[in-house]
Amino acid sequence: MSTLEAAVGAYLGHLAVERGLAVNTLSSYRRDLRRYQEHLRGRGVGDLALIGEKDVQGFLASLREGDADRAPLSAGSAARAVVAVRGLHRFALREGLADADPSREVRPPSAPRRLPKAISLGEVERLLGAAGDETARGLRDRALLELLYGSGARISEAVGLDLDDVELDEGTVRVSGKGSKVRIVPIGGYAVRALEAYRVRARPQLVGAGRGTPALFLNARGGRLSRQGAWMVLGAAAERAGLKDVSPHTLRHSFATHLLERGADVRVVQELLGHASVTTTQVYTLVTVRLLREVYATAHPRARA
Repeated sequence: MSTLEAAVGAYLGHLAVERGLAVNTLSSYRRDLRRYQEHLRGRGVGDLALIGEKDVQGFLASLREGDADRAPLSAGSAARAVVAVRGLHRFALREGLADADPSREVRPPSAPRRLPKAISLGEVERLLGAAGDETARGLRDRALLELLYGSGARISEAVGLDLDDVELDEGTVRVSGKGSKVRIVPIGGYAVRALEAYRVRARPQLVGAGRGTPALFLNARGGRLSRQGAWMVLGAAAERAGLKDVSPHTLRHSFATHLLERGADVRVVQELLGHASVTTTQVYTLVTVRLLREVYATAHPRARA
């Protein structure tokens, strides 16, 4: 095993055990570092001590330019890969696996700042109105979508909920977010009523098909509803509501945007979303500022010269 391969393995273990990265994030790091190793092997480099700044710069260039086997990556995807590489070299230096950090001066490309996609309150109401019928699965679907919009939870957080995570009397859920960080989130009256109807009238029917599980949201076989299953629930409701390009993250974006439009403090929204930094949350303020500009331009008598 090369020193580079050993360092990559140790770094991924560090991210999983000590940093507690989410499974999907860890998979992205593993994929990016595998591509980095392939790039270096193509240059005849397999030893950490032989990697120089030009090798790291060359990797970044290859990401942006592509090759015979891979299409060029966007600035955002390339930046994520470079972050993984820089993390690897910082780790190797700190752990004494290398004497220098060849990536220190390499800067990831700046990704264009994209505004989150949100739908209007009317569209949210159409979506939730089309969520399900009075069957067990219909009640589950409505409860799931009401929870996603009512809490701003990620879809992985929602399907990861257990019965004990929900306090309907208090109108809150205990959400385990990225990095195993736990936060308590209010969910609102509509979500509370939908969850109560699901727990009393639907979940007992669904759990009877399985072997028993603490999971809140169940599939037709009585097991925990998967992320893919939740996507299908949302997709079916969006189709019935006549909405296109709606994802679970659309509900999360709409949750944040609607709160900010109605005067919520950005740091409160940060806590509700589980963002580590307020900078991540502030992108939603761009959406509301754009809306304010549009309203001003159309409504103020002296907006146009």
